[in-house]
Amino acid sequence: MSGRRQPIVSVLGHVDHGKTSLLDHIRALGSGRQASVMDREAGGITQHIGATEVPAVLLNELCGPLMGGKKFESPGLLFIDTPGHHSFSTLRARGSSLADVAILVVDINDGCKPQTIESIRILKATKTPFVVAANKVDRIHRWQSVRGRPMALALREQTTEALGHFDQKYWKLVGSFAEHGFNLERYDRIKDFTKEIALVPISARQGEGIQDLLAVVIGMAERYLDDQLTDIEGAGEGTVLEMKEERGLGKTLDVILYRGSVKKGDEIVLVTDEGGKATRVRGMFAPRGMSEMRDAGDRWDSVDEVSAAAGLKISAPNLDGVLAGTTLRALPKDDSRDDVISAVSSECEISVELDEEGVVIKADTLGGLEALASELRERGIPVRHAGIGPVNKRDLRAAEAAGEPLQQVILTFCTTVLADVEVELADAECEVKHIGSDIIYHTLQQFEEWREAREAELKDAQREQLVHPGRILVLKDHIFRRNNPAVVGIRVLAGRIHVGQRLMKQDGQRLGKVKSIRTGDHSLKEASQGDEVAISVSGVTVGRQFDEEDVLLVDIPASHVRPLQKGGGLTDVEIEVLDELIALHRKDEGGRFWGL
Repeated sequence: MSGRRQPIVSVLGHVDHGKTSLLDHIRALGSGRQASVMDREAGGITQHIGATEVPAVLLNELCGPLMGGKKFESPGLLFIDTPGHHSFSTLRARGSSLADVAILVVDINDGCKPQTIESIRILKATKTPFVVAANKVDRIHRWQSVRGRPMALALREQTTEALGHFDQKYWKLVGSFAEHGFNLERYDRIKDFTKEIALVPISARQGEGIQDLLAVVIGMAERYLDDQLTDIEGAGEGTVLEMKEERGLGKTLDVILYRGSVKKGDEIVLVTDEGGKATRVRGMFAPRGMSEMRDAGDRWDSVDEVSAAAGLKISAPNLDGVLAGTTLRALPKDDSRDDVISAVSSECEISVELDEEGVVIKADTLGGLEALASELRERGIPVRHAGIGPVNKRDLRAAEAAGEPLQQVILTFCTTVLADVEVELADAECEVKHIGSDIIYHTLQQFEEWREAREAELKDAQREQLVHPGRILVLKDHIFRRNNPAVVGIRVLAGRIHVGQRLMKQDGQRLGKVKSIRTGDHSLKEASQGDEVAISVSGVTVGRQFDEEDVLLVDIPASHVRPLQKGGGLTDVEIEVLDELIALHRKDEGGRFWGL
């Protein structure tokens, strides 16, 4: 087994489709008991990235019969459990996936959900080989599950009815993947794994089909990843998952080592928000046995050296500002320390394309930021400001400065908002909206919903500001004052009349403005069709400019005509009044273009 590292296998998919349940069962294979990482996660959803090593001796024991007696030549498999999209944006060697192979978990009963599609797109973009684990077959109508049974045997022992239900769901998945350019085929029917994506039916809850899934992953690794698995020599390189405060150790780093080796006492170079930083490994710890990194508790072994691929915890001084998702490099003895620091520093440079106008985006990692920016770019949403870390006042000011109200928003992915900024955002007068989630899809979905609601709100406000067409009748025997101002009783025949609007006669003669609208002792801002109210009009004298039983029109500024026609929500009667006004103005002003 020497000369090869173990492949890194990332598990991803839609929320609640069974990613962590699958790994719980894999971890339990060697112990005879069900692990329960999922039970300890908030809401049963994976909140942090973790890693589990499964040794080759166990894999060979479990999968040997399905592999025709062949032995897995690598030391084992390193499984990474991740919160979907975040996994591949964080776990990456700059520009590509850190994972050698991926397992995309799909609930066969639910089919492709938004996060499934996100995952497919990421796998396609990073060119990561993957296998589809079609989970929850035990919930198919009439399916008979046997705990721990190989799927090859399970498929042969189902009734015709159960297989019919299975085939319906299977072909639906095949169609969904075809839409994204992938040929999906059941694993036991594939002749060339380079041309088709293997689908393995499983039940993570019952452990049914798990051996088949592992055998397919091993086969893909053995046949297609040979060149990638020999990079175990030389100085270590890894990806920082997160920085933690550990009792007795201080600040530590959880790391996935994907190349070379790291020794206690090695000088390492890290990426911080201020550039490259060098420090020295004070201690290293590996999770004991098949413990998962997040769940190891005190089951950590102190080690002097770790070789790829492995999950480990590193204790070192001066870890402030280290960015998750960036590269850790052990400093080779023959390399210039300054050159390595300079090379590492380029990783903290944000490569997001920015526009003069657009939204503000923040994420906890560079990869996460780039993933969010990419999704927005595909949707035609411009970005004017991007950064890593919590939302700060600079981000808030940048969002406030957006010229377009629909762009006065801060979109976040897996990051927080500083307390003083939260206070400002909560202020009723603050026009900036914050939308964030630990799932990119949720952030984007909430943004679309907010934008739709905000757009409708702005249109309503715009309509309120527009002068709407109206036709009124001056009632007979309802002249309360003839001038200074004139006060008369009117009936709204069509449309509406609003305080501040100017009136005109049907012959085009312009009158004064409506100063007030009253009904009884109550003042109104507006009166609508059918209302009978008293209005005061400035600059006119009843009997001179107009008289009882005259029909008057609400005059409309020329600039309001097109917005009213395009989106004013006018009734048929209001459209009739508007057409009358347009005809009057064009005749009076001697031009055909009034209102255009």
